[in-house]
Amino acid sequence: MNALENRVPPPLVALLTALMMWAIARNTPAMPIDNTLRLALAGALAILGVLLATSGFRAFGRAVNPIDIEAASALVTGGIYHYTRNAMYLGLVAFLLAWAIYLAVPWTLLGPVAFVFFITRFQIIPEERILLKKFGDTYRAYQRQVRRWL
Repeated sequence: MNALENRVPPPLVALLTALMMWAIARNTPAMPIDNTLRLALAGALAILGVLLATSGFRAFGRAVNPIDIEAASALVTGGIYHYTRNAMYLGLVAFLLAWAIYLAVPWTLLGPVAFVFFITRFQIIPEERILLKKFGDTYRAYQRQVRRWL
Protein backbone atom coordinates (compact mmCIF):
# COMPACT_ATOMS: atom_id res chain seq x y z
CA MET A 1 0.00 0.00 0.00
CA ASN A 2 1.32 3.44 -0.90
CA ALA A 3 0.63 6.68 0.99
CA LEU A 4 -0.84 8.29 -2.16
CA GLU A 5 -3.32 5.51 -2.92
CA ASN A 6 -6.89 6.81 -2.83
CA ARG A 7 -5.73 9.96 -1.02
CA VAL A 8 -5.90 12.71 -3.62
CA PRO A 9 -9.34 13.22 -5.19
CA PRO A 10 -9.11 12.69 -8.98
CA PRO A 11 -10.73 16.08 -9.79
CA LEU A 12 -7.98 17.73 -7.72
CA VAL A 13 -5.33 15.73 -9.59
CA ALA A 14 -6.91 16.92 -12.86
CA LEU A 15 -6.94 20.54 -11.67
CA LEU A 16 -3.29 20.38 -10.59
CA THR A 17 -2.41 18.77 -13.93
CA ALA A 18 -4.26 21.54 -15.79
CA LEU A 19 -2.37 24.18 -13.80
CA MET A 20 0.96 22.53 -14.67
CA MET A 21 -0.09 22.42 -18.32
CA TRP A 22 -0.91 26.14 -18.16
CA ALA A 23 2.51 26.88 -16.62
CA ILE A 24 4.19 24.92 -19.42
CA ALA A 25 2.15 26.80 -22.03
CA ARG A 26 3.13 30.18 -20.57
CA ASN A 27 6.80 29.36 -21.02
CA THR A 28 6.73 27.48 -24.31
CA PRO A 29 5.88 28.72 -27.79
CA ALA A 30 2.46 27.74 -29.11
CA MET A 31 1.86 26.03 -32.43
CA PRO A 32 0.30 28.15 -35.15
CA ILE A 33 -3.13 26.51 -35.33
CA ASP A 34 -6.23 28.06 -36.83
CA ASN A 35 -8.29 29.42 -33.92
CA THR A 36 -11.57 28.12 -35.29
CA LEU A 37 -10.23 24.59 -35.61
CA ARG A 38 -8.49 24.75 -32.24
CA LEU A 39 -11.61 26.00 -30.43
CA ALA A 40 -13.86 23.50 -32.22
CA LEU A 41 -11.64 20.55 -31.28
CA ALA A 42 -11.20 21.75 -27.71
CA GLY A 43 -14.94 22.38 -27.40
CA ALA A 44 -15.84 18.96 -28.78
CA LEU A 45 -13.46 17.22 -26.36
CA ALA A 46 -14.75 19.29 -23.44
CA ILE A 47 -18.34 18.32 -24.29
CA LEU A 48 -17.27 14.68 -24.57
CA GLY A 49 -15.64 15.00 -21.15
CA VAL A 50 -18.83 16.39 -19.63
CA LEU A 51 -20.91 13.61 -21.19
CA LEU A 52 -18.55 10.85 -20.03
CA ALA A 53 -18.11 12.17 -16.51
CA THR A 54 -21.79 12.99 -16.03
CA SER A 55 -23.08 9.69 -17.36
CA GLY A 56 -20.49 7.83 -15.29
CA PHE A 57 -21.29 9.74 -12.13
CA ARG A 58 -25.03 9.32 -12.61
CA ALA A 59 -24.81 5.56 -13.23
CA PHE A 60 -22.31 5.10 -10.43
CA GLY A 61 -24.00 7.43 -8.01
CA ARG A 62 -27.30 5.58 -8.12
CA ALA A 63 -25.74 2.38 -6.77
CA VAL A 64 -22.43 3.34 -5.16
CA ASN A 65 -20.91 6.32 -3.40
CA PRO A 66 -17.89 7.06 -5.62
CA ILE A 67 -16.04 8.55 -2.65
CA ASP A 68 -16.40 5.44 -0.46
CA ILE A 69 -15.73 2.49 -2.78
CA GLU A 70 -15.32 0.13 0.19
CA ALA A 71 -18.99 0.64 1.07
CA ALA A 72 -20.09 -0.55 -2.39
CA SER A 73 -22.91 -3.03 -2.24
CA ALA A 74 -23.38 -3.38 -5.99
CA LEU A 75 -21.17 -3.62 -9.05
CA VAL A 76 -22.17 -1.08 -11.71
CA THR A 77 -21.76 -2.56 -15.20
CA GLY A 78 -24.54 -0.93 -17.19
CA GLY A 79 -24.78 2.30 -19.15
CA ILE A 80 -21.42 3.86 -19.90
CA TYR A 81 -19.80 1.17 -17.73
CA HIS A 82 -20.62 -1.33 -20.43
CA TYR A 83 -17.87 0.37 -22.51
CA THR A 84 -15.32 1.60 -19.97
CA ARG A 85 -14.63 0.75 -16.35
CA ASN A 86 -13.54 4.31 -15.61
CA ALA A 87 -15.98 6.72 -17.24
CA MET A 88 -15.45 9.56 -14.78
CA TYR A 89 -11.67 9.40 -15.11
CA LEU A 90 -11.98 9.16 -18.89
CA GLY A 91 -14.10 12.32 -18.77
CA LEU A 92 -11.31 14.10 -16.88
CA VAL A 93 -8.78 12.93 -19.48
CA ALA A 94 -11.01 14.36 -22.23
CA PHE A 95 -11.07 17.70 -20.37
CA LEU A 96 -7.28 17.68 -20.11
CA LEU A 97 -6.94 16.89 -23.82
CA ALA A 98 -9.34 19.74 -24.58
CA TRP A 99 -7.21 22.04 -22.43
CA ALA A 100 -4.02 20.91 -24.21
CA ILE A 101 -5.57 21.63 -27.60
CA TYR A 102 -6.84 24.99 -26.39
CA LEU A 103 -3.35 25.89 -25.15
CA ALA A 104 -1.87 24.79 -28.52
CA VAL A 105 1.50 23.84 -26.99
CA PRO A 106 2.61 20.29 -27.84
CA TRP A 107 4.38 19.79 -24.48
CA THR A 108 1.05 20.20 -22.68
CA LEU A 109 0.00 16.82 -24.09
CA LEU A 110 2.23 15.35 -21.38
CA GLY A 111 -0.43 16.46 -18.88
CA PRO A 112 -3.15 13.97 -19.88
CA VAL A 113 -0.52 11.23 -20.16
CA ALA A 114 0.78 11.97 -16.66
CA PHE A 115 -2.79 12.08 -15.35
CA VAL A 116 -3.55 8.64 -16.81
CA PHE A 117 -0.41 7.15 -15.24
CA PHE A 118 -1.04 8.76 -11.85
CA ILE A 119 -4.75 7.88 -11.69
CA THR A 120 -4.11 4.34 -12.88
CA ARG A 121 -1.43 3.72 -10.25
CA PHE A 122 -2.83 5.60 -7.25
CA GLN A 123 -6.60 5.44 -7.80
CA ILE A 124 -7.73 2.75 -10.24
CA ILE A 125 -5.46 -0.12 -9.19
CA PRO A 126 -6.31 0.32 -5.49
CA GLU A 127 -10.02 0.55 -6.36
CA GLU A 128 -9.74 -2.63 -8.41
CA ARG A 129 -8.12 -4.42 -5.45
CA ILE A 130 -11.11 -3.46 -3.29
CA LEU A 131 -13.63 -4.50 -5.95
CA LEU A 132 -11.88 -7.84 -6.49
CA LYS A 133 -11.98 -8.50 -2.77
CA LYS A 134 -15.67 -7.53 -2.54
CA PHE A 135 -17.03 -9.05 -5.76
CA GLY A 136 -14.44 -11.70 -6.69
CA ASP A 137 -15.21 -13.66 -9.84
CA THR A 138 -18.03 -11.32 -10.84
CA TYR A 139 -15.57 -8.42 -11.01
CA ARG A 140 -12.93 -10.57 -12.76
CA ALA A 141 -15.49 -11.42 -15.46
CA TYR A 142 -16.34 -7.73 -15.80
CA GLN A 143 -12.63 -6.89 -16.16
CA ARG A 144 -12.34 -9.44 -18.98
CA GLN A 145 -15.36 -7.95 -20.79
CA VAL A 146 -14.74 -4.21 -20.35
CA ARG A 147 -11.47 -2.35 -20.76
CA ARG A 148 -10.05 -0.14 -18.05
CA TRP A 149 -10.04 2.98 -20.23
CA LEU A 150 -11.50 2.32 -23.71
